[in-house]
Amino acid sequence: MIRVSEVVKYHGPVRILDGATLTAAPGQMTALVGPSGGGKSTLLRCINGLEQFQAGTVEAFGHTLVGGQPIPQASLQKLRRSVGMVFQQFHLFPHLTALENVMSGPVHALGKSRAEAAAAAEKLLERVGLKDKLDSKPANLSGGQQQRVAIARALAVEPSAILFDEPTSALDPHMVGEVLAVMRDLAASGQTMIVVTHDTDFARRAAVIHTMADGKVVASGPPDAVL
Repeated sequence: MIRVSEVVKYHGPVRILDGATLTAAPGQMTALVGPSGGGKSTLLRCINGLEQFQAGTVEAFGHTLVGGQPIPQASLQKLRRSVGMVFQQFHLFPHLTALENVMSGPVHALGKSRAEAAAAAEKLLERVGLKDKLDSKPANLSGGQQQRVAIARALAVEPSAILFDEPTSALDPHMVGEVLAVMRDLAASGQTMIVVTHDTDFARRAAVIHTMADGKVVASGPPDAVL
């Protein structure tokens, strides 16, 4: 379970999150929708410890973050092994191949051998439809292909949940479908996911939708009720 309780986040004098509260159940896809500037991406970053917040709590698979308290580095590392993240802008290592990008987490964070990590990474890239791109660097991949590598990289450390921050917003329209197809496969397999999206059709596939506005969760429920 991921449980966010009364989280408050300021950027300078501006209150970005204003008592945001939600839960996300294991094995389900949860969608975050709402207008731009409503706090959706900031909330994801707080769940993953990428941003500190001033009040409230975040509980995720046995890890607890408390507003206003510094997060020990060791705790952050453990949290991020449990809760992976896929960003809008891919954030792949440009000097590494697709295979090496996916291997990086298991080798450096989990201490796996390069041979073991390479075998697992190859299977993940095959799962996202990129078996023929193992040796390609990001500059030689399309945006949709780069995002699929990023998804494989997030999966490589076997997280309990993955957070997706508008994963198709930086893509050309004809590349969106290939990324959403991978995400639909993950959702069908029971991967716990929280997805920030403006794609209403995709959001309808979620078990629960939370609508955010002005830093608050203003509506929650099954897709037909919320949308």
